[in-house]
Amino acid sequence: MNKCPITYEKCKDKYSIPGLSKLSPRLSHLTDLPLTAQEQRREAASRSGKMSIQGVQPKLSARLNVKTQGFQVVDSYGTFIIKPQSEIFEEVPENEDLTMKMAQSFGIEVPLTGLVYSKDGSLSYFIKRFDRYSRNKKYHVEDFAQLTGNTRETKYNWSMEKLIPVIENHCTFPLLEKRKLFRRVLFCFLTGNEDMHLKNFSLITRNNKIELSPAYDLLNSTISMDNAVEELALPITGKKRKLNRTDLIEYYGEDRLELTGKSIRSEMKNLVAKKDELEKMIEVSFLSNSMKDKYTELIMDRYGRLAK
Repeated sequence: MNKCPITYEKCKDKYSIPGLSKLSPRLSHLTDLPLTAQEQRREAASRSGKMSIQGVQPKLSARLNVKTQGFQVVDSYGTFIIKPQSEIFEEVPENEDLTMKMAQSFGIEVPLTGLVYSKDGSLSYFIKRFDRYSRNKKYHVEDFAQLTGNTRETKYNWSMEKLIPVIENHCTFPLLEKRKLFRRVLFCFLTGNEDMHLKNFSLITRNNKIELSPAYDLLNSTISMDNAVEELALPITGKKRKLNRTDLIEYYGEDRLELTGKSIRSEMKNLVAKKDELEKMIEVSFLSNSMKDKYTELIMDRYGRLAK
C-alpha cells in the first residue's frame, strides 16, 4: 500500500483519487516531473531572469497540463510554484508541505499544496498561486516589505509590533486581520518558523476587500537548519528568542494587537485543541523518522512554553 503525497492517505497507486481531484477532476493519474531534483535546481537558475518569484529556494513556475496529465514548467502565466529538494537543507519539500497542511488544520488560510514525484524518485513541493484567478489576471498583492518601504536586504529590519499599523492603515476590517495575524504568529512559534520576515506577510485585494493573503513559505526552519538560535525573524518586545506566554499572548496579543479577552481565549482554546492533531499529522507525513522526532520534540516544547 502506498501513501498519497497530496493527501497523505493510503492508496493503491502513487496518488489517491481524492488527491488527484484536488488538482483537477479530469486527472486520472499524475506523471512524474520530467526532471531530477538537480535538473530542477539548474532549470530554476537558468530561468531566474524570466521569473518574478525568486527567493532563496530554487523555484520553478508551472502549469498543470491535463492533456499530458502532469506539470509543465513555463516562463510565464504559471499557476503553480514548484520547489525541488535543496542541496543544502534536508527534506525541505516534505517539511514545507507538512507545515502548510498543519497551518490549514490550525485555521489559517493556505493555497492548495502537495508533493509530486520527480524523475529521480525525489519529492518536490508544489503550491498553487493564490494571486491568479485566470490565465492572465491577477489579484493585487503587496508584501509587507513593499508596504513599509523595505527591500530584500532590509526585510529583517522591522518588528512584529510595527506590523500592526500596516494592518490598521490598509485592511478593510483591521480587527479581523489582527486576530488572523495573532494566530499566524502563534503557529509560527509553535512550528519553529524563525524566518517569517517582511516578505513572508502580504495583503491581497479581492472581493472588494483588503486582507491578509493566504499564508505561504511556512516551514519548520529550526529543524531544517539544525543550528537555528532565533525563534522569530522579527522581534517581539525586542526579543527573537526565549519567547514565552507573557511575550506572545499577554504583551503581543492583548497589549499591542488589543484583542479582546474573548478572542484571546478562543485562540488559545483552538491552539490546545489542535495539539494531538498536529502531532498525528507529523507522524503520517513524508518526513524521515529522525525529522519527525525533531519536529514533534520542538512542537511539544513550544506548547509547554505557551502553557506556562
